[in-house]
Amino acid sequence: MRSESTDSTLSPGPGTTAGTRGAARMAAVRAGWWRTWTAWWRTWTAWWQGRPRAARDRELAFVLTVLSFAEPLAGVGARFGDLPTRHAPVLAVLLALGQTLPLAVRAGRPALCLTLVGLSFGVHQSLGLPQTFASMGLYLALYSVGAHAERGRRLLVVPAVAAYAVLSVVLHARGAPQPPQDYVVIGLVLAAVWGGGAVVRGRRAAEAERRRLVAVAATAAERSRLARELHDVVTHHVTAMVVQSDAAPFLMATPERVTEALAAISGTGRRALAELRYLLGVLEATGESAADGSVPMPDAAPGGSMPGGSMPGGSAPGRSAPGRSAPDSRAPARGDLRDLVEQTRRGGQPVDLTEEGKRLPLSIGADLTVYRLVQESLTNAVKYASGRPTRVTVGYGREHVDVEVANDGPDDHARQGIGEAHGDGRHPAPGPRHISGGRGLGGLRERVRMLGGDFTAGPCADGGFSVRARIPTGGDA
Repeated sequence: MRSESTDSTLSPGPGTTAGTRGAARMAAVRAGWWRTWTAWWRTWTAWWQGRPRAARDRELAFVLTVLSFAEPLAGVGARFGDLPTRHAPVLAVLLALGQTLPLAVRAGRPALCLTLVGLSFGVHQSLGLPQTFASMGLYLALYSVGAHAERGRRLLVVPAVAAYAVLSVVLHARGAPQPPQDYVVIGLVLAAVWGGGAVVRGRRAAEAERRRLVAVAATAAERSRLARELHDVVTHHVTAMVVQSDAAPFLMATPERVTEALAAISGTGRRALAELRYLLGVLEATGESAADGSVPMPDAAPGGSMPGGSMPGGSAPGRSAPGRSAPDSRAPARGDLRDLVEQTRRGGQPVDLTEEGKRLPLSIGADLTVYRLVQESLTNAVKYASGRPTRVTVGYGREHVDVEVANDGPDDHARQGIGEAHGDGRHPAPGPRHISGGRGLGGLRERVRMLGGDFTAGPCADGGFSVRARIPTGGDA
């Protein structure tokens, strides 16, 4: 018996189940109505805020005017003095319009709006005319002064307080039953409305300043990025051209080698011009050259040498070789590492490239950063360690790409152009005199940092110099 009693007590009956389902349905209906209402409110708010301010003010003045003469709101409004009601229909209508129509200029000329509305409100209250919804215009005018007045906001406080004091004295003199402290409370309420508008104005100004600072920071970041791109393009290609030109006198004994060197110089110049055209397209106001991929890629250099100094059988940095992924035509600054290394070799710098691991697809930012890092490091090797062996090691992983460019240290004989040949009759080029722009390593560090990677650069134990970076494969800049 006890067991049956317990079971009957715990098991829900049919009425309980039906009631639970009904409550759940009602909760679902209320939630649906709430979502609908909030979606409608957001849509209406976005539409309202998207309209011109002058048009919104005119519409607000019109709506308030209509409501002031429409029941049941026509007789609802502020009443300060509680004077005996006086019926003067024509005067009441004129004073009501005087409290609503000036709101059409509340944002453009808030001081004039408050003056007209305040004067009409004061006369309406002093004469004891019937209450009207038009009196809400005073609160809107006070809020508008705090929110939209650009100049002389503090100067408006004195006449506004003086006008309210005069109204209080007039109402008291005409027999208003309110004690003086009531007028103080009403004045504090009006001041709070003014202060609310001032708070909104302050927040709006702070948001505008924040947006301005964000735009300035974005502009500075874009300028820095373009400066890095320009530095990489100019220093690498111009340095390569100078080194190749300086090496030409040592090849005079073999005319075919001179022709090959001149073709390499021409290809390097073509490549530099193509990349500079791309950067200029980015700087254009429309950006059409960069956006639609219309920047022309460099053509083959005379004599069968490809741009960038590739061997006749190689591929240009801007073209895809068999088995290699084609670079993005919108970014001619990005090329193939093997072509880059070959170009540096043709300039007289012994470079070895080692690629470890399986190369996986990289994001545009990571791919470009790897290329720029190797490019800038090889440029520095040509500048500071001309003729010394340089090693480029690229290790591909699933999450990171490890890049290291190292050389064996500077070679004074190579810099002076009197060193031994490289073994195949090629002499190292005299090291060009240069002035560092200070953007090389700093720009590389910034590139890697923006992708969330690690960057180190410094001298080696044997007197050389190495640059190491670990770049996330999915990063984008």
